[in-house]
Amino acid sequence: MRVSPAMLQRAAKTVDKYSLYVPKTGVFPQGFKVASTASGVKKNGALDLGVILNVNESRPSTAAAVFTTNKFKAAPVLLSRGVLEASHGKGVNAIVVNSGCANSVTGDVGLADGKSMLEMVNQHIGKDNSTLVMSTGVIGQRLKLDKIQAGINDVFKNNKFGSDFASWLGLAKSINTTDTFPKLVTSKFTLPNGKEYTLTGIAKGAGMICPNMATLLGFVLTDLPIEAATLQKMLRFSTSRSFNCISVDGDMSTNDTICMIANGAVDTPVINEASPEFQQVQQQVTEFAQRLAQLVVRDGEGSTKFVTVNVQHALKFDDAKIIAESISNSMLVKTALYGQDANWGRILCAIGYAKLNDLKSLDVNKINVSFVTTDNSEPRELKLVVNGVPNLDVDEARAAEILALDDLEVLVDLGTGSEQAQFWTCDLSHEYVTINGDYRS
Repeated sequence: MRVSPAMLQRAAKTVDKYSLYVPKTGVFPQGFKVASTASGVKKNGALDLGVILNVNESRPSTAAAVFTTNKFKAAPVLLSRGVLEASHGKGVNAIVVNSGCANSVTGDVGLADGKSMLEMVNQHIGKDNSTLVMSTGVIGQRLKLDKIQAGINDVFKNNKFGSDFASWLGLAKSINTTDTFPKLVTSKFTLPNGKEYTLTGIAKGAGMICPNMATLLGFVLTDLPIEAATLQKMLRFSTSRSFNCISVDGDMSTNDTICMIANGAVDTPVINEASPEFQQVQQQVTEFAQRLAQLVVRDGEGSTKFVTVNVQHALKFDDAKIIAESISNSMLVKTALYGQDANWGRILCAIGYAKLNDLKSLDVNKINVSFVTTDNSEPRELKLVVNGVPNLDVDEARAAEILALDDLEVLVDLGTGSEQAQFWTCDLSHEYVTINGDYRS
Protein backbone atom coordinates (compact mmCIF):
# COMPACT_ATOMS: atom_id res chain seq x y z
CA MET A 1 0.00 0.00 0.00
CA ARG A 2 1.35 3.44 -0.92
CA VAL A 3 1.88 5.67 2.12
CA SER A 4 0.68 9.17 1.28
CA PRO A 5 1.85 12.40 2.97
CA ALA A 6 -1.67 12.74 4.43
CA MET A 7 -1.38 9.29 6.02
CA LEU A 8 1.99 10.19 7.55
CA GLN A 9 0.56 13.44 8.89
CA ARG A 10 -2.39 11.60 10.44
CA ALA A 11 -0.03 9.06 12.02
CA ALA A 12 1.92 11.91 13.62
CA LYS A 13 -1.27 13.52 14.88
CA THR A 14 -2.39 10.14 16.26
CA VAL A 15 0.74 9.98 18.41
CA ASP A 16 0.10 13.52 19.62
CA LYS A 17 -3.55 12.83 20.43
CA TYR A 18 -2.70 9.62 22.27
CA SER A 19 -0.20 11.39 24.51
CA LEU A 20 -2.55 14.34 25.08
CA TYR A 21 -5.86 12.59 25.75
CA VAL A 22 -5.16 9.08 27.04
CA PRO A 23 -4.61 9.03 30.82
CA LYS A 24 -1.73 7.13 32.40
CA THR A 25 -3.55 6.44 35.68
CA GLY A 26 -7.12 6.58 36.95
CA VAL A 27 -9.55 6.07 39.80
CA PHE A 28 -12.32 3.54 39.32
CA PRO A 29 -15.67 2.81 41.01
CA GLN A 30 -15.86 0.14 43.67
CA GLY A 31 -17.47 -3.18 42.75
CA PHE A 32 -16.75 -3.29 39.00
CA LYS A 33 -14.40 -5.57 37.08
CA VAL A 34 -13.69 -5.45 33.35
CA ALA A 35 -12.07 -7.69 30.76
CA SER A 36 -11.09 -7.53 27.10
CA THR A 37 -9.74 -9.94 24.53
CA ALA A 38 -8.95 -10.34 20.84
CA SER A 39 -11.60 -12.77 19.62
CA GLY A 40 -10.53 -12.61 15.99
CA VAL A 41 -13.46 -10.57 14.68
CA LYS A 42 -11.04 -7.81 13.71
CA LYS A 43 -8.74 -8.81 10.89
CA ASN A 44 -5.68 -7.18 12.48
CA GLY A 45 -5.84 -9.20 15.69
CA ALA A 46 -6.57 -6.18 17.88
CA LEU A 47 -8.75 -6.24 20.99
CA ASP A 48 -12.38 -6.51 19.85
CA LEU A 49 -14.44 -7.87 22.75
CA GLY A 50 -15.06 -6.37 26.17
CA VAL A 51 -17.12 -7.23 29.25
CA ILE A 52 -18.09 -4.98 32.16
CA LEU A 53 -19.15 -6.81 35.30
CA ASN A 54 -20.72 -5.53 38.52
CA VAL A 55 -19.58 -7.72 41.41
CA ASN A 56 -21.03 -5.62 44.24
CA GLU A 57 -23.77 -7.53 46.07
CA SER A 58 -24.46 -5.12 48.93
CA ARG A 59 -27.57 -3.85 47.08
CA PRO A 60 -29.16 -4.23 43.63
CA SER A 61 -27.69 -2.23 40.76
CA THR A 62 -29.68 0.14 38.57
CA ALA A 63 -29.17 0.91 34.90
CA ALA A 64 -30.32 3.45 32.32
CA ALA A 65 -29.65 3.99 28.63
CA VAL A 66 -30.38 6.33 25.76
CA PHE A 67 -30.53 4.81 22.28
CA THR A 68 -30.31 5.95 18.66
CA THR A 69 -33.39 7.41 16.99
CA ASN A 70 -32.29 5.99 13.62
CA LYS A 71 -35.16 3.97 12.09
CA PHE A 72 -32.77 1.11 11.32
CA LYS A 73 -31.97 0.19 14.90
CA ALA A 74 -29.31 -2.49 15.24
CA ALA A 75 -30.07 -5.81 16.92
CA PRO A 76 -28.06 -4.93 20.07
CA VAL A 77 -30.09 -1.72 20.49
CA LEU A 78 -33.38 -3.62 20.34
CA LEU A 79 -32.14 -6.34 22.68
CA SER A 80 -30.66 -4.00 25.28
CA ARG A 81 -33.75 -1.82 25.25
CA GLY A 82 -35.82 -4.95 25.85
CA VAL A 83 -33.67 -5.97 28.84
CA LEU A 84 -34.07 -2.54 30.44
CA GLU A 85 -37.83 -2.48 29.84
CA ALA A 86 -38.29 -5.97 31.30
CA SER A 87 -36.09 -5.27 34.32
CA HIS A 88 -37.34 -1.70 34.87
CA GLY A 89 -33.69 -0.70 35.07
CA LYS A 90 -32.96 -2.93 38.05
CA GLY A 91 -30.49 -5.78 38.43
CA VAL A 92 -28.44 -5.17 35.28
CA ASN A 93 -24.97 -6.41 36.18
CA ALA A 94 -23.05 -6.78 32.91
CA ILE A 95 -22.38 -5.30 29.50
CA VAL A 96 -20.83 -7.27 26.65
CA VAL A 97 -19.63 -5.36 23.60
CA ASN A 98 -17.82 -6.27 20.41
CA SER A 99 -16.19 -4.12 17.75
CA GLY A 100 -15.50 -4.92 14.11
CA CYS A 101 -19.11 -5.82 13.26
CA ALA A 102 -22.18 -3.70 14.03
CA ASN A 103 -24.74 -6.55 13.81
CA SER A 104 -27.03 -4.00 12.21
CA VAL A 105 -29.62 -4.56 9.45
CA THR A 106 -29.14 -8.31 9.95
CA GLY A 107 -32.79 -9.28 10.60
CA ASP A 108 -33.86 -12.17 12.81
CA VAL A 109 -30.45 -13.82 12.48
CA GLY A 110 -28.81 -10.73 13.97
CA LEU A 111 -31.27 -10.70 16.86
CA ALA A 112 -30.54 -14.37 17.53
CA ASP A 113 -26.79 -13.74 17.45
CA GLY A 114 -27.02 -10.78 19.81
CA LYS A 115 -29.26 -12.71 22.17
CA SER A 116 -26.73 -15.54 22.19
CA MET A 117 -24.04 -13.09 23.31
CA LEU A 118 -26.00 -11.73 26.25
CA GLU A 119 -27.32 -15.14 27.30
CA MET A 120 -23.78 -16.52 27.39
CA VAL A 121 -22.80 -13.80 29.84
CA ASN A 122 -25.99 -14.37 31.88
CA GLN A 123 -25.04 -18.03 32.19
CA HIS A 124 -21.52 -17.23 33.32
CA ILE A 125 -22.72 -14.84 36.05
CA GLY A 126 -25.69 -17.03 36.98
CA LYS A 127 -28.33 -14.32 36.58
CA ASP A 128 -31.16 -14.00 34.06
CA ASN A 129 -32.02 -10.78 32.20
CA SER A 130 -28.93 -9.14 33.65
CA THR A 131 -26.79 -8.29 30.61
CA LEU A 132 -26.82 -5.55 27.98
CA VAL A 133 -25.24 -6.19 24.58
CA MET A 134 -23.66 -3.70 22.19
CA SER A 135 -21.82 -3.91 18.87
CA THR A 136 -19.99 -1.48 16.62
CA GLY A 137 -18.35 -1.77 13.21
CA VAL A 138 -19.48 -2.42 9.65
CA ILE A 139 -23.25 -2.42 9.02
CA GLY A 140 -24.93 -5.31 7.22
CA GLN A 141 -22.53 -8.09 8.12
CA ARG A 142 -23.34 -11.05 10.34
CA LEU A 143 -21.40 -11.52 13.57
CA LYS A 144 -18.66 -14.13 13.64
CA LEU A 145 -20.51 -15.70 16.53
CA ASP A 146 -18.18 -18.66 16.96
CA LYS A 147 -15.26 -16.32 17.60
CA ILE A 148 -17.26 -14.09 19.94
CA GLN A 149 -18.55 -17.07 21.93
CA ALA A 150 -14.99 -18.38 22.26
CA GLY A 151 -13.89 -14.91 23.39
CA ILE A 152 -16.60 -14.69 26.06
CA ASN A 153 -15.70 -18.14 27.36
CA ASP A 154 -12.04 -17.13 27.37
CA VAL A 155 -12.47 -14.06 29.58
CA PHE A 156 -14.64 -15.92 32.10
CA LYS A 157 -12.91 -19.31 32.24
CA ASN A 158 -9.46 -17.75 32.38
CA ASN A 159 -10.63 -14.99 34.74
CA LYS A 160 -9.24 -12.13 32.69
CA PHE A 161 -11.20 -9.62 34.78
CA GLY A 162 -9.45 -6.85 36.66
CA SER A 163 -10.15 -3.52 38.29
CA ASP A 164 -6.77 -1.89 37.67
CA PHE A 165 -5.92 0.81 35.16
CA ALA A 166 -4.58 -1.62 32.55
CA SER A 167 -7.85 -3.57 32.58
CA TRP A 168 -9.96 -0.45 32.08
CA LEU A 169 -7.70 0.87 29.32
CA GLY A 170 -7.86 -2.52 27.59
CA LEU A 171 -11.66 -2.33 27.68
CA ALA A 172 -11.55 1.15 26.13
CA LYS A 173 -9.31 -0.15 23.35
CA SER A 174 -11.55 -3.16 22.68
CA ILE A 175 -14.46 -1.06 21.41
CA ASN A 176 -12.44 1.12 19.00
CA THR A 177 -13.00 1.08 15.24
CA THR A 178 -11.58 4.07 13.33
CA ASP A 179 -10.67 5.75 16.63
CA THR A 180 -7.04 6.89 16.86
CA PHE A 181 -7.03 6.69 20.65
CA PRO A 182 -9.07 4.97 23.40
CA LYS A 183 -11.42 7.27 25.29
CA LEU A 184 -11.30 6.80 29.07
CA VAL A 185 -12.24 9.40 31.69
CA THR A 186 -12.26 8.94 35.47
CA SER A 187 -13.07 11.30 38.35
CA LYS A 188 -13.74 11.16 42.07
CA PHE A 189 -16.30 13.41 43.78
CA THR A 190 -17.39 14.14 47.35
CA LEU A 191 -21.01 14.32 48.48
CA PRO A 192 -22.17 16.88 51.09
CA ASN A 193 -22.17 14.09 53.69
CA GLY A 194 -18.47 13.50 53.08
CA LYS A 195 -18.88 10.23 51.17
CA GLU A 196 -16.74 9.88 48.05
CA TYR A 197 -17.95 8.36 44.80
CA THR A 198 -16.36 7.69 41.44
CA LEU A 199 -17.40 8.06 37.81
CA THR A 200 -15.63 6.18 35.04
CA GLY A 201 -16.57 6.72 31.41
CA ILE A 202 -15.56 4.90 28.24
CA ALA A 203 -16.61 5.84 24.72
CA LYS A 204 -15.82 5.04 21.12
CA GLY A 205 -16.45 7.16 18.08
CA ALA A 206 -14.65 9.17 15.45
CA GLY A 207 -17.05 9.10 12.49
CA MET A 208 -20.77 8.69 11.84
CA ILE A 209 -21.27 11.22 14.63
CA CYS A 210 -24.36 13.41 14.66
CA PRO A 211 -26.52 14.47 17.60
CA ASN A 212 -29.96 13.17 18.43
CA MET A 213 -29.69 10.72 21.32
CA ALA A 214 -26.22 9.65 22.03
CA THR A 215 -23.95 9.48 19.06
CA LEU A 216 -21.65 6.52 19.53
CA LEU A 217 -21.13 3.83 22.13
CA GLY A 218 -20.48 4.99 25.66
CA PHE A 219 -20.62 3.66 29.20
CA VAL A 220 -20.66 5.55 32.49
CA LEU A 221 -20.15 3.50 35.64
CA THR A 222 -20.55 4.73 39.20
CA ASP A 223 -20.52 3.23 42.69
CA LEU A 224 -23.31 5.54 43.88
CA PRO A 225 -26.73 4.11 44.75
CA ILE A 226 -29.24 5.84 42.45
CA GLU A 227 -32.92 4.96 42.08
CA ALA A 228 -33.65 3.55 38.59
CA ALA A 229 -36.09 6.22 37.35
CA THR A 230 -33.84 8.94 38.74
CA LEU A 231 -30.83 7.46 36.95
CA GLN A 232 -32.73 7.47 33.64
CA LYS A 233 -33.74 11.11 34.12
CA MET A 234 -30.20 12.05 35.08
CA LEU A 235 -28.76 10.31 32.01
CA ARG A 236 -31.25 11.96 29.64
CA PHE A 237 -30.46 15.39 31.11
CA SER A 238 -26.71 14.91 30.84
CA THR A 239 -26.92 13.38 27.35
CA SER A 240 -28.93 16.34 26.05
CA ARG A 241 -26.05 18.59 27.11
CA SER A 242 -23.14 16.37 26.11
CA PHE A 243 -23.44 13.49 23.65
CA ASN A 244 -26.36 15.21 21.91
CA CYS A 245 -24.15 18.28 21.51
CA ILE A 246 -21.36 16.88 19.37
CA SER A 247 -20.98 16.58 15.62
CA VAL A 248 -18.27 15.22 13.35
CA ASP A 249 -19.97 14.53 10.03
CA GLY A 250 -23.75 14.81 10.42
CA ASP A 251 -24.42 11.05 10.17
CA MET A 252 -26.35 9.22 12.89
CA SER A 253 -25.40 5.59 13.54
CA THR A 254 -27.79 2.64 13.76
CA ASN A 255 -26.07 1.46 16.96
CA ASP A 256 -25.79 4.60 19.10
CA THR A 257 -26.07 3.80 22.80
CA ILE A 258 -25.09 5.53 26.02
CA CYS A 259 -25.52 3.37 29.11
CA MET A 260 -25.04 4.12 32.81
CA ILE A 261 -24.89 1.60 35.66
CA ALA A 262 -24.97 2.54 39.35
CA ASN A 263 -24.05 -0.37 41.60
CA GLY A 264 -24.51 1.24 45.02
CA ALA A 265 -21.19 0.12 46.47
CA VAL A 266 -20.80 3.45 48.29
CA ASP A 267 -22.44 3.30 51.72
CA THR A 268 -24.82 6.25 51.41
CA PRO A 269 -28.62 6.57 51.11
CA VAL A 270 -30.13 5.85 47.68
CA ILE A 271 -30.37 9.03 45.63
CA ASN A 272 -33.69 10.02 44.10
CA GLU A 273 -35.07 13.29 42.73
CA ALA A 274 -36.04 14.45 46.21
CA SER A 275 -32.56 13.86 47.63
CA PRO A 276 -30.54 16.97 48.57
CA GLU A 277 -27.63 15.57 46.54
CA PHE A 278 -29.63 15.10 43.34
CA GLN A 279 -28.85 18.43 41.64
CA GLN A 280 -25.17 18.24 42.55
CA VAL A 281 -24.76 14.69 41.24
CA GLN A 282 -26.73 15.46 38.07
CA GLN A 283 -24.49 18.44 37.36
CA GLN A 284 -21.35 16.41 38.02
CA VAL A 285 -22.55 13.61 35.74
CA THR A 286 -23.35 16.20 33.03
CA GLU A 287 -19.94 17.86 33.19
CA PHE A 288 -18.29 14.43 33.24
CA ALA A 289 -20.29 13.34 30.17
CA GLN A 290 -19.25 16.52 28.38
CA ARG A 291 -15.57 15.70 28.92
CA LEU A 292 -16.12 12.21 27.52
CA ALA A 293 -18.17 13.44 24.55
CA GLN A 294 -15.58 16.06 23.65
CA LEU A 295 -12.95 13.34 23.22
CA VAL A 296 -15.06 11.90 20.40
CA VAL A 297 -14.92 15.22 18.55
CA ARG A 298 -11.20 15.58 19.21
CA ASP A 299 -10.81 12.21 17.48
CA GLY A 300 -13.07 13.15 14.58
CA GLU A 301 -12.00 11.32 11.42
CA GLY A 302 -9.45 13.44 9.58
CA SER A 303 -10.08 16.46 11.80
CA THR A 304 -7.45 19.11 12.51
CA LYS A 305 -9.49 21.43 14.74
CA PHE A 306 -11.69 21.18 17.84
CA VAL A 307 -14.35 23.89 17.73
CA THR A 308 -16.68 25.04 20.49
CA VAL A 309 -19.86 26.67 19.17
CA ASN A 310 -21.22 28.83 21.97
CA VAL A 311 -24.69 30.37 21.48
CA GLN A 312 -25.59 32.91 24.16
CA HIS A 313 -28.52 35.11 25.17
CA ALA A 314 -31.21 33.07 23.45
CA LEU A 315 -34.87 33.26 24.35
CA LYS A 316 -35.00 29.49 24.97
CA PHE A 317 -32.39 26.79 25.63
CA ASP A 318 -33.81 24.57 22.87
CA ASP A 319 -33.43 27.30 20.28
CA ALA A 320 -29.87 28.07 21.36
CA LYS A 321 -29.11 24.38 20.95
CA ILE A 322 -30.80 24.18 17.52
CA ILE A 323 -28.71 27.11 16.25
CA ALA A 324 -25.49 25.65 17.67
CA GLU A 325 -26.32 22.32 16.04
CA SER A 326 -27.03 23.94 12.68
CA ILE A 327 -23.64 25.67 12.68
CA SER A 328 -21.85 22.51 13.86
CA ASN A 329 -23.37 20.34 11.12
CA SER A 330 -22.81 22.78 8.24
CA MET A 331 -20.40 21.26 5.73
CA LEU A 332 -19.60 24.74 4.43
CA VAL A 333 -18.72 26.02 7.88
CA LYS A 334 -16.60 22.95 8.59
CA THR A 335 -14.67 23.19 5.32
CA ALA A 336 -14.11 26.92 5.85
CA LEU A 337 -12.64 26.14 9.27
CA TYR A 338 -10.36 23.55 7.70
CA GLY A 339 -9.26 26.07 5.08
CA GLN A 340 -8.78 28.72 7.80
CA ASP A 341 -11.16 31.01 5.94
CA ALA A 342 -12.96 33.62 8.10
CA ASN A 343 -16.12 33.22 6.04
CA TRP A 344 -18.69 34.41 8.60
CA GLY A 345 -21.38 34.41 5.90
CA ARG A 346 -21.53 30.61 6.12
CA ILE A 347 -22.14 30.86 9.86
CA LEU A 348 -25.00 33.32 9.37
CA CYS A 349 -26.42 31.12 6.64
CA ALA A 350 -26.49 28.11 9.00
CA ILE A 351 -28.17 30.23 11.67
CA GLY A 352 -30.74 31.50 9.21
CA TYR A 353 -32.01 28.09 8.10
CA ALA A 354 -32.10 26.61 11.63
CA LYS A 355 -35.60 25.32 12.40
CA LEU A 356 -36.33 27.23 15.60
CA ASN A 357 -39.20 26.44 17.93
CA ASP A 358 -39.76 30.14 18.63
CA LEU A 359 -38.97 32.59 15.83
CA LYS A 360 -38.62 35.36 18.43
CA SER A 361 -35.34 33.76 19.51
CA LEU A 362 -33.67 35.19 16.40
CA ASP A 363 -33.65 38.90 15.63
CA VAL A 364 -31.37 39.57 12.64
CA ASN A 365 -30.77 43.11 13.89
CA LYS A 366 -29.41 41.97 17.26
CA ILE A 367 -27.14 39.07 16.35
CA ASN A 368 -23.39 39.19 17.02
CA VAL A 369 -20.85 36.65 15.72
CA SER A 370 -17.23 36.38 16.82
CA PHE A 371 -14.20 34.12 16.74
CA VAL A 372 -12.66 33.59 20.17
CA THR A 373 -9.11 32.42 20.76
CA THR A 374 -8.26 29.68 23.27
CA ASP A 375 -4.52 30.41 23.69
CA ASN A 376 -4.97 33.51 25.92
CA SER A 377 -3.48 35.80 23.27
CA GLU A 378 -5.03 39.25 22.80
CA PRO A 379 -7.46 40.34 21.63
CA ARG A 380 -9.32 37.15 22.67
CA GLU A 381 -12.52 38.02 20.78
CA LEU A 382 -12.60 39.04 17.14
CA LYS A 383 -16.00 40.48 16.22
CA LEU A 384 -17.22 39.55 12.74
CA VAL A 385 -20.86 40.68 12.86
CA VAL A 386 -22.17 43.36 15.24
CA ASN A 387 -25.93 43.85 15.70
CA GLY A 388 -26.59 42.14 12.40
CA VAL A 389 -24.11 44.27 10.48
CA PRO A 390 -20.72 43.06 9.16
CA ASN A 391 -17.70 44.48 10.95
CA LEU A 392 -15.89 46.18 8.11
CA ASP A 393 -12.78 46.63 10.24
CA VAL A 394 -12.12 42.92 10.81
CA ASP A 395 -8.42 42.27 11.33
CA GLU A 396 -7.88 39.55 8.73
CA ALA A 397 -4.39 38.81 10.06
CA ARG A 398 -5.81 38.21 13.54
CA ALA A 399 -8.56 36.05 12.04
CA ALA A 400 -5.91 33.94 10.35
CA GLU A 401 -4.05 33.53 13.66
CA ILE A 402 -7.17 32.33 15.48
CA LEU A 403 -8.21 29.97 12.68
CA ALA A 404 -4.72 28.45 12.64
CA LEU A 405 -5.22 27.21 16.23
CA ASP A 406 -6.09 23.57 16.93
CA ASP A 407 -8.79 24.76 19.39
CA LEU A 408 -11.06 27.75 18.84
CA GLU A 409 -14.53 29.04 19.64
CA VAL A 410 -17.34 30.41 17.49
CA LEU A 411 -19.40 32.77 19.67
CA VAL A 412 -22.94 33.71 18.68
CA ASP A 413 -24.82 36.26 20.80
CA LEU A 414 -28.51 36.36 19.85
CA GLY A 415 -29.37 39.22 22.21
CA THR A 416 -32.95 38.05 22.72
CA GLY A 417 -32.89 36.31 26.10
CA SER A 418 -30.77 34.70 28.83
CA GLU A 419 -30.42 31.04 27.75
CA GLN A 420 -27.30 29.49 26.24
CA ALA A 421 -26.10 26.21 24.74
CA GLN A 422 -22.82 24.78 23.55
CA PHE A 423 -21.93 22.33 20.78
CA TRP A 424 -18.59 20.78 20.03
CA THR A 425 -17.60 20.10 16.44
CA CYS A 426 -14.56 19.78 14.19
CA ASP A 427 -13.47 20.75 10.72
CA LEU A 428 -13.87 18.59 7.60
CA SER A 429 -10.71 17.70 5.73
CA HIS A 430 -9.53 15.77 2.66
CA GLU A 431 -8.42 13.01 5.03
CA TYR A 432 -12.04 12.40 6.12
CA VAL A 433 -12.86 11.43 2.52
CA THR A 434 -9.80 9.17 2.35
CA ILE A 435 -10.72 7.33 5.57
CA ASN A 436 -14.35 6.78 4.63
CA GLY A 437 -13.68 6.04 0.98
CA ASP A 438 -12.04 2.72 1.88
CA TYR A 439 -13.57 1.97 5.33
CA ARG A 440 -14.43 -1.66 4.49
CA SER A 441 -11.20 -2.50 2.67
